[in-house]
Amino acid sequence: QILFYLLTYTYSTQFRLHVLKSSSFLQLRRAGGWSPMVTDRDPWLQVDLRDQMKVTAVATQGCSISSDWVSRYLLLYSDTGQVWKQYRQEDGGGTFVGNVNSDDVIPNKLSHSMRTRFLRFVPVDWNPSNWLGLRVEVYGCSYKSDVADFDGRSSLLYRFNQKSMSTVKDVITLRFKSRQAEGVLLHGEGQRGDYITLELHRGKLAFYLNLGEFFLFSSSCVAVTVGSLLDDQHWHSVIIERFNKQVNLTVDSHTQHFQTQGEGDSLEVDYELSFGGIPLPGKPGTFLRKNFHGCMENLYYNGINIIDLAKRRKPQIYSVGKVTFSCSQPQLVACTFLSSSSSFLSLPVASAIMGGFSIRFQFRTWNPDGLLLSTQLSPEHQRLELLISNSRLLLTLHNFGQQLEASAGHRVNDGLWHSVSLDTRSLQITLTLDNEAASTIEQWEQLEARGSFYFGGCPPTGFQTPTLAFQGCIRLIAINSQPVNLNHIQQGLLGNYNELQFDTCNIRDRCLPNLCEHGGRCWQSWTSFSCDCSGTGYSGATCHKSIYESSCEAYKLIGSSSGFYSIDPDGSGPLGPALVYCNMTEERVWTVLTHNITAPVRVQGSSLQKPHIMMLNYSASAKQLRTIITGSEQCQQEVVYNCRKSRLFNTKDGRPLSWWVDQGGERRSYWGGFLPGVQQCSCSLEENCIDMNYFCNCDADIDTWANDTGVLSYKDHLPMSHIVIGDTNRTGSEAIYRIGPLRCYGDKSIWNAASFYQESSSLLFPTLRAELAFDISFYFKTTANSGVFLEIMGHKDFIRVELSSPSVVTFSFDVGNGPAVLSVKSHLPLNDRQWHYVRAERNVKEASLQVNQLPLRFLDAPADGHRHLRLSGQLFVGGTASQQRGFLGCIRTLTFNGVTFDLEERAKMVPGVSSGCPGYCSSSSSLCHNSGKCIEKSSGYTCDCSQSAFGGPTCKEVSFDRESSMTFTFQEPFSVMQNRSSQASSARRESISRAREDVAFTFITSQSPALLLTVNTFSQQYVAVILTHNGSLQIWYHLQTHRTPDVFSPILSSLADGQIHRIRIHREGKDLYVQIDQDIHKKYTLSSDAELILIRSLTLGKVISKSYHPEVLLAGSKGFIGCLSSVQFNNVAPLKAALLNRGSSLVTIRGPLMQSNCGALADSITSKNLRGNTHPQPSQAKDGKESNDADSVVTAVVFIAVCILAVVTRRLYLRQAHRSNHSIKEKEHPHNVETGNRTELHLQNSVRDNMKEYYI
Repeated sequence: QILFYLLTYTYSTQFRLHVLKSSSFLQLRRAGGWSPMVTDRDPWLQVDLRDQMKVTAVATQGCSISSDWVSRYLLLYSDTGQVWKQYRQEDGGGTFVGNVNSDDVIPNKLSHSMRTRFLRFVPVDWNPSNWLGLRVEVYGCSYKSDVADFDGRSSLLYRFNQKSMSTVKDVITLRFKSRQAEGVLLHGEGQRGDYITLELHRGKLAFYLNLGEFFLFSSSCVAVTVGSLLDDQHWHSVIIERFNKQVNLTVDSHTQHFQTQGEGDSLEVDYELSFGGIPLPGKPGTFLRKNFHGCMENLYYNGINIIDLAKRRKPQIYSVGKVTFSCSQPQLVACTFLSSSSSFLSLPVASAIMGGFSIRFQFRTWNPDGLLLSTQLSPEHQRLELLISNSRLLLTLHNFGQQLEASAGHRVNDGLWHSVSLDTRSLQITLTLDNEAASTIEQWEQLEARGSFYFGGCPPTGFQTPTLAFQGCIRLIAINSQPVNLNHIQQGLLGNYNELQFDTCNIRDRCLPNLCEHGGRCWQSWTSFSCDCSGTGYSGATCHKSIYESSCEAYKLIGSSSGFYSIDPDGSGPLGPALVYCNMTEERVWTVLTHNITAPVRVQGSSLQKPHIMMLNYSASAKQLRTIITGSEQCQQEVVYNCRKSRLFNTKDGRPLSWWVDQGGERRSYWGGFLPGVQQCSCSLEENCIDMNYFCNCDADIDTWANDTGVLSYKDHLPMSHIVIGDTNRTGSEAIYRIGPLRCYGDKSIWNAASFYQESSSLLFPTLRAELAFDISFYFKTTANSGVFLEIMGHKDFIRVELSSPSVVTFSFDVGNGPAVLSVKSHLPLNDRQWHYVRAERNVKEASLQVNQLPLRFLDAPADGHRHLRLSGQLFVGGTASQQRGFLGCIRTLTFNGVTFDLEERAKMVPGVSSGCPGYCSSSSSLCHNSGKCIEKSSGYTCDCSQSAFGGPTCKEVSFDRESSMTFTFQEPFSVMQNRSSQASSARRESISRAREDVAFTFITSQSPALLLTVNTFSQQYVAVILTHNGSLQIWYHLQTHRTPDVFSPILSSLADGQIHRIRIHREGKDLYVQIDQDIHKKYTLSSDAELILIRSLTLGKVISKSYHPEVLLAGSKGFIGCLSSVQFNNVAPLKAALLNRGSSLVTIRGPLMQSNCGALADSITSKNLRGNTHPQPSQAKDGKESNDADSVVTAVVFIAVCILAVVTRRLYLRQAHRSNHSIKEKEHPHNVETGNRTELHLQNSVRDNMKEYYI
């Protein structure tokens, strides 16, 4: 219903107050309206609803018979009219959309209702051609409440009818408001150790609950915390719901779900529950906490209205101290400093009786730096500054060119209120923060302030300081013990100000809820937040993107060899990475997941009554295992069971004597090699059991050793989680078993493809949930000039990814802030019938678009815009809902938030779309090796080796030299900051240092010492990576020529061991991250965050320059003997560029060149190590040989068929083949170093078409 109101206020420069006894002329569809004077400063319209109401919606209209309207506005609310708070929708947006003319009514429904008496409409934008005008209506209903006021020394006790109250279900609801950051709201405890406590702590709600555990309130008790900034003098709602151990704790709109501690299911509280505090601080086992100081309303405990009982003086309620039933808390009015560059408040110097001056005030902020107070002093040429520096308070006296300093506090930018006192009324300056000891600066004469006191910043005409202005809130200002009335400042009666917001502390906790995904740590300033993703396995603005590949198959496609790898089977999904072994020595790529029981286990003395039970713990979680198994083509697990008088099934009633349990907890009694549900072993299937009367060798129950070995291969039951042995308790009875690792091969998602033949055809999938973050990735190939890859719509929101022209991919979306568009343009056409990679991501911080290895494009999200993307329609793949601009071509590996869509299965049911994608280059087999590019031809394929360090028909031949050095000279002064597009770099990362390097390379050597890589600049800076005399790795950073270099040794063991090693180095300012292979991750702090200025060159191998440290020179003089490959420096592949640009003036190669088998060396070493670890059985080796022979025959037949087909069709396709060859030649020849420089490489993301260059 419409809520009627009587009083309307507006403030202007002269602080004019209009009291309107009738508001009818402000209501919608009536003549009139509110329009302030053009000279009014920061006008607003205030509405008094006469009583507290529940408001659910507002509506606006411009002034009648005019061109005055408001197009955007803020909505503030207050229940006292003194302290205000800005209303924000659920997605964080604080600005309401208003009118575009003076006639239309624009309603805005509130995402969550608010209970208030006063409303303020604050115009933000209005008719640019005229002026602002407003008519409003407020919608809602009346709101009744029971209120209790606690003064910090009072409480209400609810006493039970019996000695104790035991409950398995509790529901407690209340609303509270407070200006204190500490205080107990609820407490109860029992003698057996149960307790329940709800308290304010540092402005957050902490909830303690224990059921039957006897560590009453010990240090091991951990609180569940919800909410933030709850000491803002505004109402907050709390709901506690408990059933047995399961608890939901909700504060406002934020909910925590958790399971409580303790062994019981019921909460047993003795005698009473106390609300508002703990009345007896000396009571044994209670929290010695500060009591609550504030108001509560509508306090219900399991349906009982506690405040109503207290008001009616019922005997169940006992009141301690003074508890009143109206909320009369005094309001502390604050003002908000909005801008870090132009906000300030100037106040005149008040006279002091004893000379000098004193200042007191309170502040709260998130920013680690900012100017709080400054003033000029007498005698002249002196100045006093109080500022926040590196999260501490710093007081500086500028005295005739000298600086005297005093500091106080630690992390004063924690968002809490802090009290500051500054006193110069003696021969020292005293700084006091909160309750800490004072810091002082001694002085020789009495200091007097002259001019004004400047809070938060300085006016443009005043003295300037390089410090940022303060962004935050200030209240309770007192100068020489005289309180400052902020209303007088707002009215223009006192001082001056700029970029201030009065009557409100507009602070927000941007880390609540934490929008950093996958355990990323949230850091915030006044205007934004950032995510620390270190150690999470994810990257990006909100830690959304996994830094690992999704499978071993994916690692092989980027050129990796056998070894331990972290794989992320659901990509950006919630599961996280798992450590696996990738066996790439066979044609199939095997993913091996080990468990904790690797050695054979001997079992004796077990029976069905007391069986032997062994649980297997894998290197991945149950959900990760299920995802890996589901995404694999085939999985298996070997079970070796040796027995002597130990049966498996040989019982009269058919009950199994031993069994195993699958990952779902189901008992399984079939053994390796047989179908599920049949109690048999592999010997029965092969018809070679010892006794053919039984289905297992062990069931023959003989006194000699027998064996039942087989392979479990039914994917839905894998892996084995438990094994149970129950027949080894007879004389001479025993068993020995060994459970092999889980082994899977094939990635069903990589080559899951669909071909689109009609523009009107598309694949439809259910709607997607992508409110706060999503990423979409896929591969495509086409000959069409344009087409929509995918689209999904909501009421207004949408996502669309399309090929908008032959060389441009466009990603567009709308989350309620208007359409946003990102485009990436390729210098080569993308409709060339080759596979191209696309990845689009959107989160609350930014959106990005990646196409192949082209530079990423970024777009920042609006600072105060809508966050939630609301989609309701189906996902259209290969087209749109309008069946226009459909895509013609192939799409494969379509993934959304880590979930891969089964395009092949869906394509079987849609006309105009077929499963798979025709063509030689579509298969998962590697036709072109070492990152060679497979080029489709009309009758076969060819390998483009221009982007590989290898040559020949299939990019297998290589020509490098031993004991050579290669120097890559940068063509122009090179800024290492170019890790992102130039459009996005400088403006969007204010908090990130410009100094940044990404270095990665792979090497094999048996030599030490050795120099692997050096980078030097024209300013005598350098970075060096060496192996010392004992083979350990050292990283040298010499960033400041007047200081000694920083030296780090991430690993002390020798890397000159003839094994292949992968090194990754990443620097951000002073932070240095080092990764060695897959298992060593180190972080170091440099002594300087200086940037590498004007990089001269990068050298691999021997160096002769004298500008290095002697230890580096020693390693450099020995050079490097071995294999270097996949060298990456920022967005440059120097070794690759050198090999593709022989004769270039930018590349210097010393020593002769000769052919090398470096790639085979790396593979053979890895294969040798793997064989040494796995001990394959002869039968397996034989099978592998037979498989290889069969593959050779198939390959030969296919090759002959292709040759015959090529001869027959040569004339028909001569012209087309000529054009195709000409295009290929164009790709092969015009290679230059600049192209190499522009290829973007990312340390955290393995390159899809990885370069695998080898250097000997």
